[in-house]
Amino acid sequence: MKKTLALICCCALLIGLTAGCGSNADNKLVVGATAKPHAEILEVVQPVLEKEGIDLEIKEFTDYVLLNPALNDGEIDANFFQHIQYLEEYNEKNKQDLVWTVKVHSEPMGVYSKNFKKVEDLPDGATVGIPNDTTNGGRALMLLEKSGIIKLKEGAGLAATDRDIAVNPKKLKIQMMDAAMLGRSLEDLDACVINSNYALEVNLNPVKDSIFMEDKDSPYANVLVVRAEDKDKEAIKKLGEALQSPEIKQFLEEKYEGNCVPAF
Repeated sequence: MKKTLALICCCALLIGLTAGCGSNADNKLVVGATAKPHAEILEVVQPVLEKEGIDLEIKEFTDYVLLNPALNDGEIDANFFQHIQYLEEYNEKNKQDLVWTVKVHSEPMGVYSKNFKKVEDLPDGATVGIPNDTTNGGRALMLLEKSGIIKLKEGAGLAATDRDIAVNPKKLKIQMMDAAMLGRSLEDLDACVINSNYALEVNLNPVKDSIFMEDKDSPYANVLVVRAEDKDKEAIKKLGEALQSPEIKQFLEEKYEGNCVPAF
């Protein structure tokens, strides 16, 4: 009888511990992000979620190309670094079903140069660095087109590469490279088209330092992304609500002064 009672007690204790572990797992979120501004924004969200009983762990990535695979593999619960167009291209190319939940902010892309103050001042044969991923590379070329120094083939859009340049009067040389390296390549190239998050990381102010910039009503809103089966989880919903809170809107406006524009 005593052995039976002891066995029952042990089983009850084991069930209780297992249930406790499950509860803790449900209340912890590991979110992958690039350093600026995404991880900084998440740091503001941390104490808000803590009051809701959610432990938010921020995992910084230096290479944003790794963030979606990390989410697919279950290494993280969500990521925060990309715009919708990048996500859609990734899903299509990799046959995945990652989904976005909330729009947070947009980061106007800019053209930067150490030696020239206007895009039109770039000399003939100048070398211009752009991101080497599909959507941001096309976005960079569209920005150069908007500046008036090149013209793309009709309908090239976000899938554009240097092969889609139809008119190039200055005979610019387009150098596609890892987006994270562009800010550090300004010493060697005549100009670079840089995502604002990477510009901020090398202490460039997109509003003050770029020589040409996307409009502030850019359609490339950065979003919170999760696996499809997790989008309705309570912790994910609370994270989304916190990212669209008045506190975050105020933080974006005061901290980044037009470099990161609220998208909600």
